[in-house]
Amino acid sequence: MTDAVTPVLAAERALEWIEPGMVIGLGTGRAAVAFIEALARSHRERGLKVLTVSSSLATAALARRLGLPEADLRDLENLDLTVDGADEVDPDRNLIKGLGGALLREKVLASISRRWLICVGAEKCVTRLGARGVLPVEVVPFAESVCVRALDRLGLPAQVRQSGGARFVTDNGNHVLDCRIAPTLDHARLAAAIRAIPGVVETGYFLDMSPTVLVQHNHQVEVLGG
Repeated sequence: MTDAVTPVLAAERALEWIEPGMVIGLGTGRAAVAFIEALARSHRERGLKVLTVSSSLATAALARRLGLPEADLRDLENLDLTVDGADEVDPDRNLIKGLGGALLREKVLASISRRWLICVGAEKCVTRLGARGVLPVEVVPFAESVCVRALDRLGLPAQVRQSGGARFVTDNGNHVLDCRIAPTLDHARLAAAIRAIPGVVETGYFLDMSPTVLVQHNHQVEVLGG
């Protein structure tokens, strides 16, 4: 597997979709960090005025440290734009996300955004989802063992994600199960089956959401979708 690169050029290209006065959703992970840094430079050097809503506490801390103004999601019905990364992108622009642990909040922001930009390196583009072999699933701690057994019955062996020698805990207070998957699976069927398990909060499947994908190929950026 090719090592992942931080898609800095794609993140900078995403600035072309930003207009003054927008409310911008910020994803989590390396691509999101690259975009936040680019947005902060534009805010600082060119006076670009926007408000931001973050998908994680880590993203919020970075945006705050770089001087980006924040909006309160409770006061908003929609976001103008959200910029994020992905772990896999297929030819139909379906995604797998969640290796950064913010899949639930990222999906919330994407669902209320008028436009959704995904910045990735070319190595994240796959012929079929599942090529990288991992699907994150966020579960409530009480149901962790129940969910592990149910996922195993679906043919998805799952491991509890660890961090620092303990269970990884999301910003929502939940745990993450990393499931082994393969490109040969029926991902739409599996997404529905996983969501039906009591205790599952969200999956890393982001299907039929039609993002605009900015793919960085060395020194060029390819734009997929409208």
